[in-house]
Amino acid sequence: MKNIEDIYKEYANIIYKYVYSLSNNKDIAEEITQETFLIAVENIKKFRGECKISVWLCQIAKHAFFKYMKKRKLEMPIENAKELVDEKVLIDEICKKDETDRLLKQIEKLKEPMQSVVKLRLETDFTFKDIGRIFGRNENWAKVVFFRGKEKLKEDSKDG
Repeated sequence: MKNIEDIYKEYANIIYKYVYSLSNNKDIAEEITQETFLIAVENIKKFRGECKISVWLCQIAKHAFFKYMKKRKLEMPIENAKELVDEKVLIDEICKKDETDRLLKQIEKLKEPMQSVVKLRLETDFTFKDIGRIFGRNENWAKVVFFRGKEKLKEDSKDG
C-alpha cells in the first residue's frame, strides 16, 4: 500500500477536477479536495482494496461535496468550465465544433446523477465499472446512465 503522500500526489488533481466539475467553484473544489484526503487519512484502514484508490477517493469527495452543499444550503451551479470537457469524445458525436458552448450548457442541464456520470466519463480515465462504484452501483448502471445522457444530449441538440 502506498503512503498517503504518494496517494495525494497521484490523485489530488483527479479529485480536484471531479469536485470542480460538480461545484464549478475553485475555492469549493480546493476545500473539498483537502477534506477528501483528511477523511481518507482518518479512514485508510477501512480501505479494503475492492476498488481503485481513485474510485474510493471520489466516493469520499462526492459525499463530502454534497454534505458541504447541504450544510450551506447551496444549489448546484448551472455553468461549467469549457476546458474540463474532453471535446474529442462527445462533442464530435453530437454537434459541430461551433456548437461547443451550447453542448456544455446542455450537459449542465442534465439531472443528477446523469450529469456527473457524463462528466466523469468525459473528464477522467474512469471505466464504467469505476463510475458505477463511485455511485454505489454497478458497471451496467453507469453504461445505461451514460448512454441515456448521450442520447438526451443528441436529442436536445436536434431540438435547439
